[in-house]
Amino acid sequence: MTVTTNSKRRLNMKSILGRFGASLVSAALLLVASAALAQSGFSGSGVSGNGVTARGVTAGGVTFNGVTVNGVTVNGVNGSRFLAKIPNRADNGRNKISDDLAAVLNGRGNGKEKWVKPSSRGKQLSVLILANGRSDADLKDLRRAIVAAGGTVNRKFRSVSGVSVTLPAASVNALAQRSDVWRIAPNRTVTHMISTMEALTGADGVRGLGGGSSLLDGTGVGIAFLDSGIMSAHGAFLANDGTSRIKRSVDFTSPQATLDTPVDSSGSTYQDPYGHGTLVASVAAGRSVPASMDTTGVAPGASIIDVRVLNDGGLGDLATTIAGIDWVVANAAANNIRILNISLGTSSTDSYLTDPLCAAVRNAVAAGITVIVASGNYGTGPDGLQYYGTISAPGNEPSVITVGSANTHDTALRVNDTVNLFSGRGPTRGTYVDALGATQHDNVLKPDLVAPGNRVIGGISTNLAGSAQSLLATAFPQLVIQSSTTGKGLMQASGTSFATPVVTGTVALMLQANPGLTPPLVKAILQYTAEPLLSSNLLQQGAGLVDVPGALAITTALSTNLSAQIAAGSIAVGSSMLASGSTMPPPYSVIDGHIANWSRFVYMGGRYVMTGDDLFTEYQAAYDPRLTWVGPQVANIDPNAPLPSGPLMSPGVISLTEALGQSSLAAGTGVFTLSGNIGSLTGQGIVLSEGIVLSEGIVLSEGIVLSEGIVLSEGIVLSEGIVLSEGIVLSEGVVLSEYGPMPGE
Repeated sequence: MTVTTNSKRRLNMKSILGRFGASLVSAALLLVASAALAQSGFSGSGVSGNGVTARGVTAGGVTFNGVTVNGVTVNGVNGSRFLAKIPNRADNGRNKISDDLAAVLNGRGNGKEKWVKPSSRGKQLSVLILANGRSDADLKDLRRAIVAAGGTVNRKFRSVSGVSVTLPAASVNALAQRSDVWRIAPNRTVTHMISTMEALTGADGVRGLGGGSSLLDGTGVGIAFLDSGIMSAHGAFLANDGTSRIKRSVDFTSPQATLDTPVDSSGSTYQDPYGHGTLVASVAAGRSVPASMDTTGVAPGASIIDVRVLNDGGLGDLATTIAGIDWVVANAAANNIRILNISLGTSSTDSYLTDPLCAAVRNAVAAGITVIVASGNYGTGPDGLQYYGTISAPGNEPSVITVGSANTHDTALRVNDTVNLFSGRGPTRGTYVDALGATQHDNVLKPDLVAPGNRVIGGISTNLAGSAQSLLATAFPQLVIQSSTTGKGLMQASGTSFATPVVTGTVALMLQANPGLTPPLVKAILQYTAEPLLSSNLLQQGAGLVDVPGALAITTALSTNLSAQIAAGSIAVGSSMLASGSTMPPPYSVIDGHIANWSRFVYMGGRYVMTGDDLFTEYQAAYDPRLTWVGPQVANIDPNAPLPSGPLMSPGVISLTEALGQSSLAAGTGVFTLSGNIGSLTGQGIVLSEGIVLSEGIVLSEGIVLSEGIVLSEGIVLSEGIVLSEGIVLSEGVVLSEYGPMPGE
């Protein structure tokens, strides 16, 4: 890669809408549906239904296209290979247990079976028992046998001869031996197809963890969106009773608004003329609308608070943006706002210590609000080179969760995912002048993790009458995949703006499951359970790709009163954080059949990389949201409050910072270490037997060897716009990059 100097470029203003307004992502999302094969076997020539009428049945096999098979893989037409599907074997009085039920009974389940419920008496299964029913139409004998086996009969069917029951797993085989039992099958979930986003993140696999009859869908958790407004009448935001889940709509951009008092925009005829906020909110918390695909968001039950700070063209300023943050903090308790989504940014070169936007979000975090921010879309410069140091503000604030964008390459297979080239890279490059007059860079490790942000589908905003679509949809009709005047419009978009709400929705699920999590603890869980993508380093992807089931596994293992203990100062470093009877879960998840290994590391103190189960089995001072810790600097958000005494981290936590070594791109060390390789360094880590030593951390001084071809941005280079003066705030927008598989892939 040619070494270049990063200079500020003043380009033509006419292309600014193309950079920040939208991207041209063309083709529609490809959805691949799996065909469902009837358990009765072949439904074609020579084979039919339960009675097994097959031409050419010989020697226990089935003759198919001239080949006799017995359930083994054979050569088929034109040399292709197939596994012959044998008709329903239950008809002959044997093998009465369905394959998926048998797999669970034999310990080979995938762990996603919603009909399996653990209990103190062992596994309880929700199953259907179909009967011969020839001599006992009421199934009295069968029902008595089920009760005697420890089961409960929930319903006797009319359309088929059988019952639905809850049954101990240990009783299934014995009941299957009865002559009046024809088939036992799981009470499989019958629902709409899961959305692409649910499949990509694993959100579909955690819905049943809500407890009782409730779903884990973000219900009861308030999410504030600081953006361009949200169309409350869009079908994506409806509740079960048909009302909107948008609880408040306030507008700081109205001429009648002041920085202290926004306008109530709940009755506005056009709440989101630009269209960015509606897209963002639907990715995090949207429900599917009638369409050719399911577009359910990650937390479709969450409450939504619309805080508009960007005008009709997607632009705002620092004052309005900070006023919006202040409003969120002031109204958090009344609206149960636990999360603030910020898919916008500015090109500040200030240190996080002095940047006003960073200070505002830092105060929100200290107030207990988890703030989730886009990393920015400036990872690639106008010269096509990869730019490090391109995290926009407030993503450069250490206390927030900064999200980069992953490219799924139009598949739900996570092993194919990569980090988008446009996704903002770390480290943060804000500067300050030290006591000796020298310029210092923040060099905070960012982003924290990545999430799907390529060709994401979200809602189109229109006016109330449906006669005018948003600026994004109008300017870029090729992004529109479903036009509608009735609140059902959908479009595609790419950018870190749309990766951010994926993590926002994940956090809503976490806080529904465990309201006692603090913002820094949420961040640590997300990083520790993220799945590292191949060939991407700490500055490109942070810990890796968000893993919803993994995050929930640790979340539900922790005590639910941690935040209260931390606020009261009644928990000490090293105290147990686990819920009674809980242990740390195994360090992997199963997502759509894929084993996702966790990163098992977190960023602490801005520049340190830590690992070890003690991060979650024991309390660490860094989980107090009022504490700011970067490198050797530790401070309380309240300057008059005392700092914690003793070590910041408990003995037993392992530091990997030293093992990562000097930052070198050529050697792939330091900040350029591939995230997937961090786990192999665990044995070389240092156990913090005496707490942590506040050294400079992984990014030492400049920390990056410029002679190796690294292009560092001293601020944000706007490749298709102008260099914005300090204080302009834009939506992170959508980009023209990587809307599908890249050339050569």
